[in-house]
Amino acid sequence: MKNIIAMALCGLLAACGADGEPVAPQFNGGVTITPNGISPSASVGFGKGPLSVWLGL
Repeated sequence: MKNIIAMALCGLLAACGADGEPVAPQFNGGVTITPNGISPSASVGFGKGPLSVWLGL
């Protein structure tokens, strides 16, 4: 649990621009249609250089 909180705090620090230029969040969404039904998907994240953090819903 502490690791998740630490990652979230680091992500917020990078996203707010405290260590440089702010990083704009990116949003992705989609819908998958299969014979078994329809599945929506969504994710939000940000990236800077080789590091990116994504949260999928």
